[in-house]
Amino acid sequence: MQAFWDARDRQQQKQIAGGRIDAGTRGAATGGTQMGALETLLTDVLLHAGLSSAHIRARTALELPGYYRPQKKWDLLVVADGQLLLAVEFKSQVGPSFGNNFNNRTEEAIGNAEDIWTAYREGRFGRHPAPFLGYFFLLEDCERVHAPVSNSEPYFPVDPVFKGASYAKRYEVLCERLVLERKYTAACLTLATKVSPSQVSHPDASLGFRQFAAAVDACARAFLSGM
Repeated sequence: MQAFWDARDRQQQKQIAGGRIDAGTRGAATGGTQMGALETLLTDVLLHAGLSSAHIRARTALELPGYYRPQKKWDLLVVADGQLLLAVEFKSQVGPSFGNNFNNRTEEAIGNAEDIWTAYREGRFGRHPAPFLGYFFLLEDCERVHAPVSNSEPYFPVDPVFKGASYAKRYEVLCERLVLERKYTAACLTLATKVSPSQVSHPDASLGFRQFAAAVDACARAFLSGM
């Protein structure tokens, strides 16, 4: 988590030094990958399970075909013996704007899952067992994400679970339902403070990193046991 914040700071300072200053905190979000340390951590989990590094992709060759679009670049892939074994998406949300970004992240997560599962149904990845689809979300832990958020209900009431729910709770519900509805095999919701050292927490144990890593490990070992 600390590596994430450090990368954002470096990217923003680099843009400032180069005379390119994006509005607000956008400079830190447009300078390239910030999830590199997390990708490495999950790669270590896969290697420890016994997968070959030749089958793991975290920097290049990350494109997979879609159904509604030609292709999409994922963040971490495992392709072994012509089989798509695993695809993981790493996403984050940092303040100060949480409202519109929550809706954007929700639509993105659902859309990506729908696209790849439909492509799988249509045989774009061959006739192999269904891949493991993972969703990792990092949310800045600050006062605003824990404050109750109101809803506009001009015609119909929202789902009661969202009544007065904070952004942290909204993301928790999103991740729970992405797994419940089988959009993703597993999801992880991690909160981290923007201080050094960063304080890391998981609002729901079922969405914690240990459970997420265990599911990734199990996927790799199940594949290897069937070889």
